Amino acid sequence: MDNDIHSTARKALRINLDGTKYGTFAEIGAGQEVARWFFHVGGAAGSVAKTISAYDMAVSDAIYGSAQRYVSRQRLETMLAYEFDLLRERLEKTRGEERGFFAFADTVATCSYSHKDEGRGWMGIRFQAAPRQEPSEIIIHVRMFDKEIDRQQEALGVIGVNLIYGAFYLHREPEQLIHSLLDNLTWQRVEVDMIRFAGSLFADVDNRLMALQLVEQDLTEAAMFTADGETVQWNDALHRKPVLVQRGSFRPVTKTTIDVLECALEQFLKEPELKNEQPVVLMEMTLRHLTVGDAIDHQDFLQRADMLRALGRDVFISNFLRLHRLAAYLGRYTDRPIGVAIGAPRLPEVFDESYYNKEEGGLLGGLGQLFKNPARLYVYPSLDFATGRIVTVENYRVEPRLRHIYAHLIENRFIQGLTHAHTDLLRIRSGDVLEKIGACDASWEAMVPQAVADVIKREGLFGWRPC
Repeated sequence: MDNDIHSTARKALRINLDGTKYGTFAEIGAGQEVARWFFHVGGAAGSVAKTISAYDMAVSDAIYGSAQRYVSRQRLETMLAYEFDLLRERLEKTRGEERGFFAFADTVATCSYSHKDEGRGWMGIRFQAAPRQEPSEIIIHVRMFDKEIDRQQEALGVIGVNLIYGAFYLHREPEQLIHSLLDNLTWQRVEVDMIRFAGSLFADVDNRLMALQLVEQDLTEAAMFTADGETVQWNDALHRKPVLVQRGSFRPVTKTTIDVLECALEQFLKEPELKNEQPVVLMEMTLRHLTVGDAIDHQDFLQRADMLRALGRDVFISNFLRLHRLAAYLGRYTDRPIGVAIGAPRLPEVFDESYYNKEEGGLLGGLGQLFKNPARLYVYPSLDFATGRIVTVENYRVEPRLRHIYAHLIENRFIQGLTHAHTDLLRIRSGDVLEKIGACDASWEAMVPQAVADVIKREGLFGWRPC
């Protein structure tokens, strides 16, 4: 395919002159920034059936029904369904033979005179790739970082054209479609932190892999999907909820992995700030954890996701090497407590000054970000196989010049050892499990939860074969 980045105007003009695409633009919140491109380049009569901006809430409710939130996935999906069905109802007889119909919609909140924060919103397209074909759909969530209203509106228009163009001409290459969303933009201006493909054109698309693509291609720093594979947006998942995150490679999930999570959850629930509220529990894999050799093995990623699905766990993919950036990111979406479960071998990362930038205030600034909200580190003991020594929060050997900081964090319960850890599980290592699977040594099954053993054997994960 042509790898040149086309200008926004060139993309809009190609759609106008195509002669096989015809649809509606429904935009709420920032004016008709996407539709404007199609009028601006000329030839809009070839593609535009209708544009609408139901800006007033009462008008919007009269058309689409009432909504708890106007900038929401629910409102976007209602808009797409309503406008596409209406378009087909009105034009199927006269244009349905030669045109594929589409409905594009967005509902956004840009910065304003009273709202100075970053802009954000939902955007999507429901479309037919060919006349009278069943529709397919792509929806995304975007965040806009420009400080000026007109710059945010401009970015919204560009990414909207990119989405429509990608849907029409790149739907057979969803990874390339994702890459094209930031054509003529930069990640400093726009973030796409959620995407979902649906419909017959995307029957073979795994949205879990698409969530990974958003992070891998630098459209966002983190993405999330639920145990059933449904991609979700952070604000919807975490808004005003406590969060517990376990960081790991999960290759594979072992009984030790589960013990870390269960012990951390037990301790987190006792925090007085939670007030008996159940937290959102996330299993986090960073790009570093997903890299096998010099690249990310997508099949290997899906195998790990399949294991976590078997355990009913939601998955968090991130590009956060440093824990304080993880905590700061989650803090964008919730003001409730955050818990992070790690093994004792990761404690050196927390106190390694090379992990912190001077612009962030160095080590002290990073620790301030990490333990905001408030946040807690729950540390699972580890076994030093060379000496047989069990390393815990209490006997961890911090550098002498940092011992007062460490003591402060311990005394104030920002760092806590997991007191009910099953030390008999410390000898289980993921690498040993993989080695035993490869060697047809069935003893690996006793090292992992039964649900994990079942899915490994059923799906033939990690090279398992009947022996």
